[in-house]
Amino acid sequence: MEEKKLVFMCGFMGCGKTTQGKKLAKELGYYFIDLDDYISNKYDQTITELFKEKGEAEFRKIETEALGECVKDNLKALIAVGGGTPCFNNNMELMVSNGKVIYLKMNAEALYNRLFNAKEDRPLIRDKTNEEMFLYIENLLKTREAFYEQAQIITSGVTVDIEALKEKVLTHTT
Repeated sequence: MEEKKLVFMCGFMGCGKTTQGKKLAKELGYYFIDLDDYISNKYDQTITELFKEKGEAEFRKIETEALGECVKDNLKALIAVGGGTPCFNNNMELMVSNGKVIYLKMNAEALYNRLFNAKEDRPLIRDKTNEEMFLYIENLLKTREAFYEQAQIITSGVTVDIEALKEKVLTHTT
């Protein structure tokens, strides 16, 4: 049987997990899965709608279940997870024990600049003023960083060198 080769891409919302994940998956010859898209397709609702309808606690259960399904059902895949995924229900533990985890690291200011024009699509920041949004990003990033830092590979989300990242994934031993 073929060895399971999973790569997970994590980081704060807006750091480029989907964009860079697609590029890296193509380079590795892996199937690409965006966990949010997987959940949206499974429930036939957007993440924003699910979040609003179910609340965060129930959404996090759905997210954990979906992550488990993706881990179980795939041999060679790069899975881009939601910004909060690593921070709940031992998801980071599951990811680290089933593959290589990449953290696309960015500071609060860079994230704010990226997220500013995409506020409407982000349930956690959509109703905040600019100042509230920056403080929210800064505080939430501080909380989530402890989880993100458990990744085996940490790289800048501002400038991503896909070739260098591919090399790190291929040469990193777990």
